[in-house]
Amino acid sequence: MKLQRKNRVRALAVGALAVSGALALTACGSDDTSGGGGSAGAAKTSNIKCDGKGKLLASGSSAQKNAMDVWVQAYAGACKGTEINYQPTGSGAGVTTFLQGQTAFAGSDSALKPEEVAKSKKVCKGGQAIDMPMVGGPIAVGYNVPGVDNLVLDAPTLAKIFDAKITKWNDPAIKKLNPSAKLPDLKVQAFHRSDDSGTTDNFTKYLKGAAPGDWKHEPAKKWEGTGGQAASGSAGVSSQVKQTSGAISYFELSYATAGKIPTAKLNTGAKEPVDATVDNASKAISEAQQVGKGDDLALKLNYTSKAEGAYPITLVTYEIACDKGNKAETLPATKSFLTYAASKDGQAALKALGYAPLPTEIADKVRATVAKLS
Repeated sequence: MKLQRKNRVRALAVGALAVSGALALTACGSDDTSGGGGSAGAAKTSNIKCDGKGKLLASGSSAQKNAMDVWVQAYAGACKGTEINYQPTGSGAGVTTFLQGQTAFAGSDSALKPEEVAKSKKVCKGGQAIDMPMVGGPIAVGYNVPGVDNLVLDAPTLAKIFDAKITKWNDPAIKKLNPSAKLPDLKVQAFHRSDDSGTTDNFTKYLKGAAPGDWKHEPAKKWEGTGGQAASGSAGVSSQVKQTSGAISYFELSYATAGKIPTAKLNTGAKEPVDATVDNASKAISEAQQVGKGDDLALKLNYTSKAEGAYPITLVTYEIACDKGNKAETLPATKSFLTYAASKDGQAALKALGYAPLPTEIADKVRATVAKLS
C-alpha cells in the first residue's frame, strides 16, 4: 500500500520495552538527553484507559527515547498502579531481549527479519512477532564545524566521510557543495553507533541506496564502515558531536533539537538542498509501501527520493509484540500503553520534540492491531 502524501506520513520511531517478566510500565530512561521529559507535561491524559498493574520493564530503540519519556510520564500520571521502565539499549538489544522471552514488547528502528520472526514463534505460543509503527521522523546529520552554520552534503560525500575516505573538512568534495562557506583545515571526526542500532541500519540503507558506488558495505544494525569513532546510543553520538570540534554523526532529529546541534542539508538532486525537518521527511516517507502481511505493518521506505523538499534519510520505529501468545500477566498493560501511544493524544505530544505523528490511516491500523493482541 503506498502511503498517501496528503496524510503526511511520518517516520515512526518507537521503542523497545524490555520486560523481564513484569506487568506494567516504569518511567526510567538511561540516555542523557533533555529533549523528552521537559515536554511530557503537555501530553493530554484524559483519554488514557488504564489496564493492568505492576511493573513493566522495557528496552530497545534509543531514537525514540524522547518520545517514550513523554508517553511514560503521561501514562504513569494517569495510571497510578502501573510503572514503566524504558531502557534505550538500542534496537538490536531490544529485539534480542524480546526473542529471549524477557520482554512483553520491544522497539526497533528496523522491521524484523524473517529469521527473527521464525525465532519469535518459540516465545509467541501459537503466534509470531509483528511490527507496529508508532513514531517517526528524520535521521539528522549533526555536525560541529567552527564557522560553518549552513552545511550542505550529498549521499556520495556522506558515504566517503563515514568510510574514512574524506578526512578534512576543506576537502574538495565538501567545498564543491559549499562554495561560499569558510571550511577549516580541520580533521573530520566521524562518530557511529557502537551498539546494534536500527538508526545505523536505516542510515546505511540510505548510503547504499543513494550512493552505491561509494558505500560498498551492506546495510546492517552493526556498523560496517571503516574508521571513525564509536559511542553508545543516540545520546552518546549526539553528545560527542556537541563537544567535539570537527565531529559529525547521525541521530534522530529530536537529539539535534534537544542539544541545539546544527544539521546538514542534503543535496538530493532536487532544485534546492533539503533540511532535516519532520515535514520534509514526511514527503519522502509518503512514498513508503506496506510490505508486512496481515497484521504485520512493516514499511519499505524510499531512500532515493528526489522530490522537491523530500528529506530521504528517515526512520520508522516499530513496537514489536506477539500477535498471539502474549503473557497473560503483561498483556493488559501492554495493550493499554500501546493504545495510548498510538492515540491522537499520544501522537500529538510528539511534534514539539521533532518527531512525526502517525498519519491517520496508519494510526488506525496500529490501534486495530493492538486491540487484537492476545
